[in-house]
Amino acid sequence: MTKKAGKRNSKTEWFTLITEFDIFLFKQGKHYRLYEKLGAHLVENKGVKGTFFAVWAPNAKQVSVIGDFNFWNHTAHPMGPRYDHSGIWELFIPEVFHGALYKFAITNRASGQTVEKFDPFARFNEVPPKRASVVWDLKYQWQQSSWQQDTNRGSLQKPWSVYEVHAGSWKRKGAGENDYLSYRELAAELVPYIQEMGFTHVEFLPLTEFPFSGSWGYQATGYFAPTARFGTPDDLMYLIDCFHAAGIGVIMDWVPSHFPEDDYALAQFDGTALFEHPDRRKGFHPDWKSLIFNYERYEIRSFLISSALFWADLYRIDAIRVDAVASMLYLDYSRKQGEWETNIYGGNENLAAISFLKELNTAIYSAFPQIQMIAEESTSFKGVSRPVFAGGLGFGMKWMMGWMHDTLNYFKKDPIYRQHHQNDITFSIYYAFSENFMLPLSHDEVVHGKGSLICRMPGDQWQQFANLRTLYAFMFTHPGAKLLFMGAELAQFAEWNYQSSLDWHLLAFEPHKGMQHLIKKLNHLYTSEPALYERQFEREGFEWIDHADSQNSIISYLRLANTHDDFLLVVCNFTPSPRDYYRLGVPVAGRYRQVFNSDASQFWGSAYNIPEVVQTTEKTAHGKPFSVELSLPPLAVTVWKIEH
Repeated sequence: MTKKAGKRNSKTEWFTLITEFDIFLFKQGKHYRLYEKLGAHLVENKGVKGTFFAVWAPNAKQVSVIGDFNFWNHTAHPMGPRYDHSGIWELFIPEVFHGALYKFAITNRASGQTVEKFDPFARFNEVPPKRASVVWDLKYQWQQSSWQQDTNRGSLQKPWSVYEVHAGSWKRKGAGENDYLSYRELAAELVPYIQEMGFTHVEFLPLTEFPFSGSWGYQATGYFAPTARFGTPDDLMYLIDCFHAAGIGVIMDWVPSHFPEDDYALAQFDGTALFEHPDRRKGFHPDWKSLIFNYERYEIRSFLISSALFWADLYRIDAIRVDAVASMLYLDYSRKQGEWETNIYGGNENLAAISFLKELNTAIYSAFPQIQMIAEESTSFKGVSRPVFAGGLGFGMKWMMGWMHDTLNYFKKDPIYRQHHQNDITFSIYYAFSENFMLPLSHDEVVHGKGSLICRMPGDQWQQFANLRTLYAFMFTHPGAKLLFMGAELAQFAEWNYQSSLDWHLLAFEPHKGMQHLIKKLNHLYTSEPALYERQFEREGFEWIDHADSQNSIISYLRLANTHDDFLLVVCNFTPSPRDYYRLGVPVAGRYRQVFNSDASQFWGSAYNIPEVVQTTEKTAHGKPFSVELSLPPLAVTVWKIEH
C-alpha cells in the first residue's frame, strides 16, 4: 500500500487502490483504465467493508467527501492528498455502501472558495436535475457470452445497417415531460422492433449522463455514467444484453469534443481550468457555448480514453461513434479571424487533438479488436478511416456527409430539373472509396426547421412517397454502411421532437405502412446479398453501367461480391416517367430476375407492370458483350440478379 500524509480513519489503517505505477501511467497519459482506480469503489479493508474514494483535483487546498451518510457535512470526511504530487485525493470510508449519495466538496487553493462537485468517474448519478453521484456496484450477470467472444462481429465485410435512436422519444408512455420508456421497457419493445425491421445495429444518441434534455445528450457530464433518466446501469446492461441476444450490435454516441459549463460538473473543477483548455481560443466552443477538453494535458487523455474503454469493457458496446470530430481537428473551426492562433507550423490543425484521436483509436483497437470506431467528420481531412500506422486517424468508418448533402439536394428538386444536376447524384462514387464511409440520414437532417425527409420530397403525395422510396433504395444499393434515424421508416411529416413520441399512428395509413415495409425489405436485401456488403468499402465492389444518361435522369451500376459471378444490377429512374425498352449492357449472358422493386404495390407503389425475368441478347451496350432490355417503373429503383 502507498503511504501518504493525511488523517487516518479511526476504524482502519489507510487504504488505497492506486499504485505508483498507476500514477506513472496517469501522468504520462497512458492509463486507459482509470475507472478501476478513481471514483468510488466498494472494497473491504482488513475485514471492514466500505467505499474507497479518489478524485483528481491538483489545485485544491482541501477536498472532502460529503453525502447522505454524513449529512453532507464538509468537515466529517476530509480526504488526503497523495505524497506523489499527482493531484489525487483519496479516502476509505467504512460502512458506506451501494446506493449511497455523495459529492466532493473542493476548496480552491487561491480563492478559498468551496464548491460541491459531482464525481467525474461516478458509475451512476441521480436523475437530473438532482446532482449527486451514487456509489454503485455493477453486479449484472451477462447472458450473451458467445456474442462477446465473436471476434468477427465488427468486420467491415459484414452488413452495417444502423437504426439511430433517441431513447427518450422513440416511444413514450404518456405526454408528460418524463414519461420515458425505461431501459427495461425499451428491451421489451425496441429490441424486437429493430429485429423485425432487419437492422443489424442500433445507435443511441448519447446515453452518458447529461443535465439538459434539450441537448439530446450531446452536452455530456458523466463520462462513466449512463443517464439515470431511463433506469440504473444494470438496466442498461440488460438492454444491451437483450440486443445481443437478438443478434443486434450496439453503437454508443460519445462526445469527447466538448462539455457544458454547469458549475457542479467538470467546468473549473478544482477552481481552475482543469479539464478544459485554459486558453478560451482553444477551450471554448462558440457554436455550442460549451468548453473544450485540453488535449494537450496527459491526464485528460487518460480520462477520455478510459471513458471509451469503459463502455467497451464494462458495457460490451460494439462500436463508438465519435461526435463532432471536425470541431476537434481544426483550431479555426467556427471561429473568425483573430479568434484563433495557428499551430507551431503555421497551420490550422489542432495537433494535440489529432494526436489524441490517433492514441484513442490505437488504444481501443488494441484492447478490443472486434470493436469499430466511427467518426462524425464533415471535412475533407485525409485518412480519417485509415490506420494510424498508415498515417491516418485510425477510425474504422467515417460518416459520408457529402453524399448526404448532395443526395438530399438532388431529391428536393422537381424531377423535370434533375437532368441538369446528374452530377449531384453520381459525384459521390468518385470519392466513395477514399474512406470507409457510412451513409447517414441522421437526426441532424430532421430538426431545426429542415423539415422531415418526406416533406422535402417534391410533387403530389404519391410522388413524395415514391421519391422517398427511391432515395432509400438508392442509399441501400450505394457502397457503404447505412444509418437511418428513427421515424425515417414511418415517413412522418412532422420534424422530430425530442419531447414526444414518434408518430406511430401513421402506420394505420397505407402509404406509411408501405414505407415501413420498404425499409424492412431493403434491410433484407442488404443483409442477404453479399454483393451489397462484402466489398462495400472497396472500389472493386462497384462498377458503373451508365452514369451519363442525364436526359432521362437514369443511372445504372453493378454491385459485386467477392465471388466472381455474384453481382447485382441496379437501375434508378429518378423521374415519374416510366421507361420501356431501356437497354443496358451486362457482363454475363443469361436470365436476370428482379429481386427488388421500390415501385411494388406492397410499398404503396404504382405496381407498373414489368417482367419479373429478362433474357440477355448478344447485342453490345455500354462496353459490355451482352445486354438486357428493361421496363423501368416511375420514380423507382429496381435490382436484378442473374439466375445460375
